[in-house]
Order: sequence, then C-alpha cells, then structure tokens
Amino acid sequence: MEQNTTNSTQRSCEMPARVFFISVYSLIFLASLALNSIAIYVYFCKATRQSSITVYLKNMVIADLFVCLLLILRIAKYASTSEEIQLIYCKFSAPASYLNMYSSILFMGYIAANRYMKIVRPLETHMLQTVRATRYICIVTWALLWCSACVYIVVFVSTDKENTPHSGFSCVSFHNSLLKRIYLVMHIAAFLMFFSVLVSLILFYWVIVQKLRQAQRTLPEQPGNTKLSKSKRNMRVLVLVFCVCFVPYHMVRLPYVFIRPLLQDCTAAQAFNILKELTVLLAVLNVSLDPLIYFVFCKTFRVNLQRFQQRN
Repeated sequence: MEQNTTNSTQRSCEMPARVFFISVYSLIFLASLALNSIAIYVYFCKATRQSSITVYLKNMVIADLFVCLLLILRIAKYASTSEEIQLIYCKFSAPASYLNMYSSILFMGYIAANRYMKIVRPLETHMLQTVRATRYICIVTWALLWCSACVYIVVFVSTDKENTPHSGFSCVSFHNSLLKRIYLVMHIAAFLMFFSVLVSLILFYWVIVQKLRQAQRTLPEQPGNTKLSKSKRNMRVLVLVFCVCFVPYHMVRLPYVFIRPLLQDCTAAQAFNILKELTVLLAVLNVSLDPLIYFVFCKTFRVNLQRFQQRN
C-alpha cells in the first residue's frame, strides 16, 4: 500500500502535455524524414562536386538523419509510462541525440569559418579548406563526440543496479552520484562549445557585412559585390537557423541542470520541465530547418531539388 502511494506521487510529478509533444514530434519526424531523404539522395546518390563545404554538408545530413530516426524513441518515451522505455531512452537515445545535435553545431561553425576564410583570402585556399583536411576534421569531430557519449553510456549501463528508482520525468532521476557528476561536466563542456560557435558565427557574419559595406562604398559596381551579397545572405540563413534552434535550448538547459534538482514543489518542477522540453523541441526542429542551409550553400542541391520537384 505504501509503495502504491509512492508510485502515485511519482506519477503526479511526471511531465504533462504528453499529447502535445507526441503530436509535434510526429510532425517533425515526418517532415524531416522526407526532407533528409531528399538530401541523402542528392548528396550520396547523385554526382556532386567535392568541396570542403560539400563534405561538411554531407556530415550534417548524416547527423540530421540519425536525430530524425531517434525521434521514434523520443515519441515512445512520451507515449509510454513504462519505466523500461524511459530507461532505454535515457541510456541510448538521449546521448545519441545530443551527440548528433552537437555535431551539427560544430559543422555549422566549420562552414562559417570556411566561408570567412574564403572572403578574407579570396585568391588562395587555406590548408583547412581542402577536401582532405575537411575529411580529417569531420573524422576527429565524430570520434571525440562518440567517445564522450560512450563514456556516459558505459557508466550508465555499468552502474544501472546502483541507480536510484525513477522518480520523475527527467533522465537525471536514473543517475547515481558518479553519473550526475559526469552529466554536469558534459553539459558545461557542451555549453562552452555552443557559446564558442555562437560567438564565431556572429563575428564571421559581422566581418562579411562590413566588407560588403566597404566594397559598396568604394567600388559600387564591382562584380565581387554580388558574391559578397550572396555570402552575406548565406551566413544570415546559417546564423538564423542556429539561433532559432540552439540558443533557447542552451539558455535554459544549463540553469535547468543546476536548479531542477533543488525544486521540491511538483508544480514548479513540472513548469521547469515543460520550459526545458519546449527548448529541446526547438533544437530538434533543426533537422527540418537544415535543408535551408543545404539549399543556399550548395548549387547542386538546388538543381537536383528542382528536378525532383519537376518529376513530381
């Protein structure tokens, strides 16, 4: 009888608005699956000119496709109250989703840096802009992110029997003291990574805008101004997608990690959970908005997309 009361209390503090999140994530899943299937077809099944930008875009497509497929487990987490489903999600799906999200963040930063170097040094190709160097950068990026995710998963699985019983909606309620410390360190490192990329994107965009203004003042009819205008437009799209999807999440996530464990009131905890989950939803929306980046940065993608539309 006492155990039943405890379980009832725990359920009352779980996440509300399940139907809303199931519906929205299902729509995102269907839209992103269609859009990223087209991107996979264009980049991997059609002949595309190899460049450093293309390599980064291909890796972003892979990351987006994995996040899209992992949405199935996220939807199952909302649809089911089974502790086993929650545990599977927290052990494997959550770290894999965040791994692919941060790979997208880094690849966006790499693309912005590449465009910046192209504008600063338009007549030469830096070593980091070569296809070979780009591939190595992508391999190292994936390796580092997978290593961090594997550390979390291995510790989670190996200490599963030591973890406290699940007492709420968050995966943190499955963590023991060691996993909580690892979780905190990883979130601080992830925030610093995100913040570095955000600052870089803003600086790169500002430099491009200044160069365009300077060129328009000195040589208003210069042919290179059209290229600068295109670079400005492309960077604006990149910064816009980045800010819409990832800024709200990181503004809420780090305070959530520190403050959420201190909340004793169930209503306050639920409100904080909903706020965090809404920002997670925006971050996941990235998989549906990234095709805008593919469209503006890759002429081959635009041409093949137009052909695809004509056939249908």
